[in-house]
Formats: sequence, C-alpha cells, structure tokens
Amino acid sequence: MAEPDGADQRTALDLLPGAVLRRRALMVSAGAVLFGVIFGVAFGLAGGWLVGLIAAVVVGVPLVVLAAAEARRHCWLRGGVVFVRALGTRSVDLRHATGMELLITHVRGATVVGVLVTGPPKGKTINVAVATYAGGGGRELDILALRRLADALAAGSDTNGLVFAELLVAQLRAEARGEAGEARPLYRVAAMAPGGRLTQRIPSDAVGKFVASLD
Repeated sequence: MAEPDGADQRTALDLLPGAVLRRRALMVSAGAVLFGVIFGVAFGLAGGWLVGLIAAVVVGVPLVVLAAAEARRHCWLRGGVVFVRALGTRSVDLRHATGMELLITHVRGATVVGVLVTGPPKGKTINVAVATYAGGGGRELDILALRRLADALAAGSDTNGLVFAELLVAQLRAEARGEAGEARPLYRVAAMAPGGRLTQRIPSDAVGKFVASLD
C-alpha cells in the first residue's frame, strides 16, 4: 500500500505545549521537595538525621524524576512510526501494530482521550493523547496532526487501525462543520467511559460500533 502524502515528514503529536508541561513539572518538583523535607524532618526527629535524609530521598526523588520526564515529553510521527520521548525514547510502527485500544483517563478533573498502540520494533506500548476535556472546554490535536495520524493508522496492516482512523476522520469532519465540542466524536466517545475509574480501555470493536453509529 502506498504511503500517504507527508508520511516521511516529522509531525508533532503533542496535545499540550512544552511550556505548559514544563510549568506543571516545576510545580510537581516544588511539591516533591516540600514533601521530602516534611517527611525527612518527621523521620529525622524519630530516628536521627540519617533516617531523615533517607526518608526525604525516598519520597522526593521519584517525584522529581517523574516531573523531569513530563517536562521532556515529546511525541511525534514520522514515516508511519510514532515516537515518544521522556527520559528515553520509545517507538511503535503503526503499519505493523499488534494491539490498539482507546484509553480514557480521568485525572485532576480532566478527561484525556488517547490511542494506545503496541507493536514493533520492540513490542513497546505508547499512548498518543488526541484530546482532553475539562468542564465546558477542552483541547484537541490540531487538524494536520489528526489527519496524518489517521493516514498512518489507515495504512497499517491491522484492520483495527482503519477503525481508529475513521474515528479521527469523523472528528475532522465535525471540526470542518463547526460542530460544538460536545457534539464532536472524541468528546462523545470519552463519555462511553463512566467516571469512578482512573483509566479505562475501550477495545477496537466497541470503537467500531461507535464509529458506525455516526453514519
């Protein structure tokens, strides 16, 4: 199957700007240091300075590392392969994906919609966030990113890729028609996952039924 136009170009798939991620990471790092100091003092008073130091490191360092990974996070698509960089870089070739689901995440009052893909070259799993909604507003991947991601999914050998591509194309059509956020497919599919759980996976067959209902 021929590669879609622009397949070899690098297309950013970042849902949130880098400045926002860095600001969040700074807040998390500050909180981590504060918690580390509090725990360190508490344990230090009970068991001595060495115990307090160990407690501070155990509590604070993992959170600082997570914040650093969040600040560095960058996702992009090139040649049918999606890459995610945090502390390291992972990649999945969408043309030969072995697994695909929709991941709905509820965190800090926001609902994040992501395409969860697994595949070669190393059997890694990557979550590509395509939309986030909170209250009456939200943010979605831009039109070019959605278009190229849909093309890459449709060009793969897994028929599930076509289902997810059709979902993204339906989103693009809704944007072109100027539909309100609540009427767009990504917002509506997020409502398929009821609250009460941090993360929920929606299998491709359920996504396919939803896409079919849009016709």
